[in-house]
Amino acid sequence: MDAIFLTGGTGFVGANLARLLIDKKLRVRALARKGSSRRNLDGLDVEIIEGDLLDQDALRAGCAGARYVFHVAADYRIWVPDPSAMRQANIQGTINVIEAAAAAGAERIVYCSSVAAIKPPSARGPVDENSRYGGVDQVIGDYKKSKYLAECAALDLAEKGRPVVVVNPAAPIGPWDAKPTPTGRILVDFLNGRMPSYVDTGLCVVHVRDVALGHWLAATRGRVAQRYILGGENLTLQQILRALAEISGRPAPRFKTPYAAAYAFAAADTALSRLTGREPRAPLDAVRMAKYFMWYDSGKAARELGYQPVPARQALADAVAWFKANGYVREPSAS
Repeated sequence: MDAIFLTGGTGFVGANLARLLIDKKLRVRALARKGSSRRNLDGLDVEIIEGDLLDQDALRAGCAGARYVFHVAADYRIWVPDPSAMRQANIQGTINVIEAAAAAGAERIVYCSSVAAIKPPSARGPVDENSRYGGVDQVIGDYKKSKYLAECAALDLAEKGRPVVVVNPAAPIGPWDAKPTPTGRILVDFLNGRMPSYVDTGLCVVHVRDVALGHWLAATRGRVAQRYILGGENLTLQQILRALAEISGRPAPRFKTPYAAAYAFAAADTALSRLTGREPRAPLDAVRMAKYFMWYDSGKAARELGYQPVPARQALADAVAWFKANGYVREPSAS
């Protein structure tokens, strides 16, 4: 039975990937920080390696004898009071995992990047893996900057002989989004009636199980030093909310917030957060990103990996069902 080392197994994408790997009868080791929640791995036959991405001993123990290494862990927050820890985890942590895996003789190392590392379209049309930033100064926000630099480091190590394949998930939704992620929070806010209006933006919606499968396809079929977008359907936020309304029976918001108004509110909210330390309700970086329709083309993954995502509506329905079943949604009060 082949051994697998997985970072980020306690998180959203990682929890779904762990289940897929176990279904394939593989022996899974998962890195987990001391004191972190293991809820997403409860009941699974997974060996826990306790440590973090800066713990060289833990990484060596996890990678020892592993045929494939999946590096999915990341500090995913749109707003942080101090971005230095995020940069350390996302950039240096990626380098540490790849070097430990290569030293252990892993056949393939799959690095979970993000479409955050791909330059978004300037108009309403999807872009592919050839859309590249001219440098980190063009990237919006601390999270995206850290993922861009981490991917640059991963591809540089691939060019130096490490067997790295990069995948770039779009906006995954579905089960085991325990935190939830910023995308999952949109769904939760909608389901709880906390979204009175919307902004004119777009997302590439993909089922998280397809993202997990895309990781496996990248390990077994992907080319070293290549990156593969793992996307689904390109939809406007209004289309997403209308689909959620049909699935859940909750009304979709009817009013569109002008970008200038959203920007002004987010700027004030984020400035207040710097004083109080609390997370802003509307981070300024999130509104700045919303100016772009983040639509992506997964054609390369389809051609080279055999990647075939399910319709976005199925992903939305599965996410709604999971959030409801796990206590994230308040039932509406009787009128």
